[in-house]
Formats: sequence, structure tokens, C-alpha cells
Amino acid sequence: MTRTIALTALGLALLATTSRAQDMMRDLDLTSPAMVSAEMSRQEVEATLAKAIAGAPADFTGKRLSGLDLSGLDLTKAILRAARLNKTKLTGARLDGAILDQAWLLDADLTGASLKGASLFASQMARARLDGADLTGARITADLTGASMVSTSIADAHLGADMRNQSMGLMRAVLRSANLERLNARNADLSRVDLEFAVLRGADLSGASLKNAQLGGADLTGAIVIEVDFDGADLVSAKLIAPNGLDRAKNFDKAKNRERLIRE
Repeated sequence: MTRTIALTALGLALLATTSRAQDMMRDLDLTSPAMVSAEMSRQEVEATLAKAIAGAPADFTGKRLSGLDLSGLDLTKAILRAARLNKTKLTGARLDGAILDQAWLLDADLTGASLKGASLFASQMARARLDGADLTGARITADLTGASMVSTSIADAHLGADMRNQSMGLMRAVLRSANLERLNARNADLSRVDLEFAVLRGADLSGASLKNAQLGGADLTGAIVIEVDFDGADLVSAKLIAPNGLDRAKNFDKAKNRERLIRE
């Protein structure tokens, strides 16, 4: 009963707007055993995966798995809702279709992992490493402040706010100060996403929506912006040096603070 109450409380806390995630974490002890320890070994995780059957994926809801080395595991469609995976190593793991809603992945290493179609709703992923990871088609309203996503794919992914369902506040991805060099964001929904001070050098944003996105101080040097929708995007102090396809971008004239862009 105590565990259930604790998980419920944690879930409610995580449903607070993602843009206030850093404030929420100030009230938590991120060094407590609940946040840094593991209650299962890699062998036990593998055993649970082995027992999973079609239609009943492995369920790790609320499990403490922080600090484990789970590299290369097949966690396809696994349920990791509200699981603690802080500093967990998931390099090369397969998490296609996995449910990572409200999960904690602070400083987690997902280098080269596959998360196609995964759900990352209100997930806490500050400083996570996702270099070369594949999040094609994923739903991401996570806090990825300071994350490294070099050469990562978020093609066709949904990171933007769904304005039809915002009863809990503005839920959207936060990528402040993230390293997004050479990011593949083709046709991604980045509307209202916080990209302030993010590094997007050489990123492919073809066909992406940046409607009402926050790009203050972001570096888009050499980015491909063909068919990108800039309607309402805030470009204050952003670097837009040598962009590719700006003449084919949409609604660039409707972007905010264009006069404060850094163009050279």
C-alpha cells in the first residue's frame, strides 16, 4: 500500500507542466536511495523479459533500475512507466514502442538506442545521452535540458504541445541547452518546444514545424530549413548563419524578433 501511494504521488508530481520540471526537482532529494539504487539486477531484468508473452509486454512500472548496465537489451514495448533509470546504461538497447511515461532517466546513456514510436510523456531526461539514437515517430514531452543528441533522429516525432489537451499546463518537450548537432528532425512537430540556447548546427529540419517555438540564443548555423514553418517562432539572438533553404521556409516573415537574429 505504501509503495502504491508513493508511486501515485510521484506520478501526480510528474504530471505538472514539463516547463516547470526543474523547479519540481529542486524539492526532491536526487541522491536518495529511491533515485539512485536498483532493486533488480540485469539478470532479473532479462528473466522478466524472457517471461513476457505476445500481448503482455514486460512490466517494470515504478521499478528502481538506476545505475544498471542494460546495454543491448531488447525492451521492445516494455512498460517502464514511472521507473527510475537514472544513470542507467542503455546503449544500443531496443525500446521500440516502449512506454517511458513519467520515467526518470537523468544522466542515462541511450547512445545508439532505438526508441521508434516510444512514449516519453513527462519523462525527466536532463543531461541524458542519446547520440545516434533513433526516436522516429516517438511522442516526446520530456525534459531533455542539457541532453546530448548528436546525429539523433526524431524524424516524424511529436514533441510539440497538443493545445487541445493542456489541462495540466503546457506539456511539450524542453531541449534547453541541448546539443542537437546534425539532428534529423525531418517532418517533426516542434511547435511550442523550448529550444533556447540549443545547438542545432547542421541539423536537418526539413518539413518540421517550429510554430511558436522558443529559439532564443539557439545556434542554427548550416541547418536545413526547407519547408520549415516558422510561424510565431521566437528567434531573439538566435544564430541563423548560412542556413540551407531559407528561401523555401514557411512563414519566416511571421517569426518573432527576426531583427535580432545573428546572420553572420
